[in-house]
Amino acid sequence: MLRNQTLKYIPAFLIAVGIAVLSLWERPQVPPVFAINDKLMHGILYAILAISMIAATSRITRTRVLPYIHTCVIATAYGALMEILQRYCTLTRSGEMADLYADAIGAIIGVLLVGTFEILRSRHLEQ
Repeated sequence: MLRNQTLKYIPAFLIAVGIAVLSLWERPQVPPVFAINDKLMHGILYAILAISMIAATSRITRTRVLPYIHTCVIATAYGALMEILQRYCTLTRSGEMADLYADAIGAIIGVLLVGTFEILRSRHLEQ
């Protein structure tokens, strides 16, 4: 049982690793695939991270608010860590508060999307 619970976190872990690679990659310029608005990209990545984190939790906890709040806090703290590491551990990157705000907004949007989906799904199942 514990093994199955642990396996559910693999997508969130892989997304977090992908975010770290993209955040800390020493590169002279952004690859063309990521050339869209930087803040939009932050928001999208952290929304996906939050969705994958919520997806790993048990369906029983999805009816409660606390896992959603925890997800927002953890995803935003991870974004803050990435910004700190960019500032102090890279030569070509810089940490920005605007990026952290975009990370937090993305996490909130991801959680709201899952919460809305769960509410609509539960209403549909009740009918």
